[in-house]
Amino acid sequence: MARRRRAERRDVAGDPRYHSTLVANFINKVMSRGKKNTAARIVYGAMDELGRQTGEEPLEVFEQAIDNIKPRLEVKSRRVGGATYQVPMEVKPARQVALALRWLIQYATGRRGIPVQRALANELLDAYRNQGAAVKKRDDTHKMAQANKAFAHYRW
Repeated sequence: MARRRRAERRDVAGDPRYHSTLVANFINKVMSRGKKNTAARIVYGAMDELGRQTGEEPLEVFEQAIDNIKPRLEVKSRRVGGATYQVPMEVKPARQVALALRWLIQYATGRRGIPVQRALANELLDAYRNQGAAVKKRDDTHKMAQANKAFAHYRW
Protein backbone atom coordinates (compact mmCIF):
# COMPACT_ATOMS: atom_id res chain seq x y z
CA MET A 1 0.00 0.00 0.00
CA ALA A 2 1.35 3.42 -0.95
CA ARG A 3 2.39 5.60 1.96
CA ARG A 4 2.62 8.96 0.24
CA ARG A 5 -0.52 9.51 -1.82
CA ARG A 6 -3.13 7.73 -3.84
CA ALA A 7 -2.02 6.87 -7.36
CA GLU A 8 -3.61 8.98 -10.05
CA ARG A 9 -5.77 7.22 -12.61
CA ARG A 10 -4.36 7.78 -16.07
CA ASP A 11 -6.70 8.36 -18.99
CA VAL A 12 -6.39 5.93 -21.89
CA ALA A 13 -6.38 7.47 -25.37
CA GLY A 14 -9.07 6.23 -27.77
CA ASP A 15 -8.30 3.40 -30.16
CA PRO A 16 -7.46 4.21 -33.81
CA ARG A 17 -10.55 2.68 -35.45
CA TYR A 18 -13.49 3.56 -33.18
CA HIS A 19 -11.90 6.39 -31.13
CA SER A 20 -13.36 4.76 -28.02
CA THR A 21 -11.54 4.59 -24.70
CA LEU A 22 -13.54 1.47 -23.81
CA VAL A 23 -12.24 -0.41 -26.87
CA ALA A 24 -8.70 0.82 -26.14
CA ASN A 25 -9.05 -0.44 -22.58
CA PHE A 26 -10.30 -3.78 -23.90
CA ILE A 27 -7.32 -4.09 -26.25
CA ASN A 28 -4.99 -3.44 -23.32
CA LYS A 29 -6.73 -6.14 -21.28
CA VAL A 30 -6.52 -8.68 -24.12
CA MET A 31 -2.85 -7.88 -24.68
CA SER A 32 -0.33 -10.36 -23.29
CA ARG A 33 3.46 -10.16 -23.31
CA GLY A 34 3.33 -6.62 -24.73
CA LYS A 35 1.95 -7.68 -28.12
CA LYS A 36 -0.49 -4.85 -28.67
CA ASN A 37 -0.81 -5.30 -32.45
CA THR A 38 -1.84 -8.92 -31.97
CA ALA A 39 -4.35 -7.91 -29.30
CA ALA A 40 -5.74 -5.16 -31.56
CA ARG A 41 -6.07 -7.63 -34.44
CA ILE A 42 -7.98 -10.04 -32.19
CA VAL A 43 -10.33 -7.34 -30.85
CA TYR A 44 -11.00 -5.73 -34.23
CA GLY A 45 -11.59 -9.13 -35.82
CA ALA A 46 -14.07 -9.97 -33.05
CA MET A 47 -15.80 -6.60 -33.54
CA ASP A 48 -16.06 -7.17 -37.31
CA GLU A 49 -17.55 -10.62 -36.74
CA LEU A 50 -19.93 -9.14 -34.17
CA GLY A 51 -21.11 -6.58 -36.73
CA ARG A 52 -21.62 -9.32 -39.32
CA GLN A 53 -23.60 -11.54 -36.95
CA THR A 54 -25.89 -8.81 -35.60
CA GLY A 55 -26.13 -6.53 -38.62
CA GLU A 56 -25.76 -3.54 -36.30
CA GLU A 57 -22.95 -1.12 -35.48
CA PRO A 58 -20.28 -3.21 -33.67
CA LEU A 59 -19.35 -0.44 -31.21
CA GLU A 60 -22.95 -0.09 -30.00
CA VAL A 61 -23.29 -3.87 -29.62
CA PHE A 62 -19.98 -3.97 -27.72
CA GLU A 63 -21.00 -1.18 -25.34
CA GLN A 64 -24.39 -2.81 -24.70
CA ALA A 65 -22.69 -6.16 -24.02
CA ILE A 66 -20.36 -4.53 -21.48
CA ASP A 67 -23.34 -2.79 -19.82
CA ASN A 68 -25.07 -6.17 -19.52
CA ILE A 69 -22.04 -7.71 -17.78
CA LYS A 70 -21.21 -4.88 -15.35
CA PRO A 71 -21.88 -5.88 -11.71
CA ARG A 72 -23.71 -3.31 -9.59
CA LEU A 73 -23.00 -5.04 -6.24
CA GLU A 74 -20.27 -7.32 -4.95
CA VAL A 75 -19.26 -8.78 -1.60
CA LYS A 76 -16.06 -7.91 0.23
CA SER A 77 -14.69 -9.74 3.24
CA ARG A 78 -14.78 -7.78 6.49
CA ARG A 79 -13.31 -9.11 9.71
CA VAL A 80 -15.27 -8.17 12.84
CA GLY A 81 -14.35 -9.61 16.23
CA GLY A 82 -12.86 -12.89 15.07
CA ALA A 83 -15.51 -13.60 12.44
CA THR A 84 -15.27 -12.82 8.75
CA TYR A 85 -18.41 -11.51 7.08
CA GLN A 86 -19.15 -11.15 3.37
CA VAL A 87 -20.39 -7.56 3.26
CA PRO A 88 -22.28 -6.40 0.14
CA MET A 89 -20.88 -3.22 -1.37
CA GLU A 90 -21.73 -1.07 -4.38
CA VAL A 91 -19.13 -1.29 -7.15
CA LYS A 92 -17.47 1.89 -8.42
CA PRO A 93 -17.93 2.56 -12.16
CA ALA A 94 -14.26 2.04 -13.06
CA ARG A 95 -14.23 -1.32 -11.24
CA GLN A 96 -17.50 -2.32 -12.93
CA VAL A 97 -15.87 -1.93 -16.34
CA ALA A 98 -12.66 -3.64 -15.21
CA LEU A 99 -14.57 -6.66 -13.87
CA ALA A 100 -16.77 -6.87 -16.97
CA LEU A 101 -13.76 -6.86 -19.30
CA ARG A 102 -11.89 -9.36 -17.13
CA TRP A 103 -14.82 -11.80 -17.04
CA LEU A 104 -15.38 -11.43 -20.78
CA ILE A 105 -11.77 -12.32 -21.60
CA GLN A 106 -11.67 -15.11 -19.01
CA TYR A 107 -14.70 -16.91 -20.42
CA ALA A 108 -13.73 -16.26 -24.05
CA THR A 109 -10.30 -17.83 -23.57
CA GLY A 110 -11.97 -20.67 -21.70
CA ARG A 111 -13.81 -21.70 -24.87
CA ARG A 112 -11.50 -24.36 -26.27
CA GLY A 113 -11.28 -25.54 -29.85
CA ILE A 114 -12.04 -22.25 -31.59
CA PRO A 115 -9.82 -19.23 -32.32
CA VAL A 116 -9.76 -16.52 -29.64
CA GLN A 117 -11.16 -13.98 -32.09
CA ARG A 118 -14.29 -16.05 -32.74
CA ALA A 119 -14.59 -17.03 -29.06
CA LEU A 120 -14.48 -13.35 -28.09
CA ALA A 121 -17.11 -12.49 -30.69
CA ASN A 122 -19.36 -15.33 -29.45
CA GLU A 123 -18.97 -14.28 -25.81
CA LEU A 124 -19.74 -10.65 -26.71
CA LEU A 125 -22.79 -11.77 -28.68
CA ASP A 126 -23.98 -13.86 -25.72
CA ALA A 127 -23.48 -10.89 -23.39
CA TYR A 128 -25.39 -8.64 -25.81
CA ARG A 129 -28.29 -11.11 -25.67
CA ASN A 130 -28.08 -11.29 -21.84
CA GLN A 131 -26.90 -14.88 -21.74
CA GLY A 132 -23.58 -16.69 -21.52
CA ALA A 133 -20.96 -17.30 -18.85
CA ALA A 134 -20.03 -13.65 -18.15
CA VAL A 135 -23.68 -12.70 -17.52
CA LYS A 136 -24.04 -15.76 -15.27
CA LYS A 137 -20.99 -14.59 -13.30
CA ARG A 138 -22.61 -11.17 -12.83
CA ASP A 139 -25.85 -12.79 -11.69
CA ASP A 140 -23.96 -15.02 -9.24
CA THR A 141 -22.19 -11.95 -7.83
CA HIS A 142 -25.54 -10.20 -7.37
CA LYS A 143 -27.08 -13.30 -5.73
CA MET A 144 -24.15 -13.50 -3.30
CA ALA A 145 -24.65 -9.83 -2.37
CA GLN A 146 -28.39 -10.39 -1.97
CA ALA A 147 -27.85 -13.43 0.25
CA ASN A 148 -25.51 -11.49 2.55
CA LYS A 149 -27.70 -8.38 2.79
CA ALA A 150 -28.03 -9.02 6.54
CA PHE A 151 -24.39 -7.99 6.99
CA ALA A 152 -24.77 -4.68 5.16
CA HIS A 153 -24.52 -2.77 8.44
CA TYR A 154 -20.83 -3.79 8.64
CA ARG A 155 -20.13 -1.60 5.60
CA TRP A 156 -17.25 0.81 6.05
